[in-house]
Amino acid sequence: MRNSFLFFALMIPLAFSAQYLLPNEETIFSFDTKNGKKMSLVKDKKNGYIQYRFGSKDHVEMEFPNSRTKDSWKQFTYNSYHRGGGKQNAGMDLNYLSFSKNNYKYQLFRTYDAENESFSTGITVTDSKGKETEISGVYKTIKGCMCHLEDTEVKKEDFGL
Repeated sequence: MRNSFLFFALMIPLAFSAQYLLPNEETIFSFDTKNGKKMSLVKDKKNGYIQYRFGSKDHVEMEFPNSRTKDSWKQFTYNSYHRGGGKQNAGMDLNYLSFSKNNYKYQLFRTYDAENESFSTGITVTDSKGKETEISGVYKTIKGCMCHLEDTEVKKEDFGL
């Protein structure tokens, strides 16, 4: 009886954290938002799928795509731009990943601007009429890097600078 109680007591925290990261997955990129939510971009360790998850710390409110298949990679578009040289060369590092769901476009971003030494991360949600809502992330909570998408099956797009 005591062993059963101990087993279940240890499993409760795992059940909550498992919503954002399953045993067969690893985090590509994640952060907490300023309004107390969590964003996680994960992939199967064998590259079987990629999935975006968003919600409260204990509950995933949105997953995209709904199915975890190899085709999931093609539902995301990644673009980035990097310019070194520091402040004197207006150095920057821009990373964006976008997808669409239910007439909304979601764009994850992580940026650095050397001129004013600013860092930012978050999600820009654009509705069908072009109205944008930004969900600001807490930069110091970032785990991982979207840059790892360079060598995956995610669609790549020129940045256009």
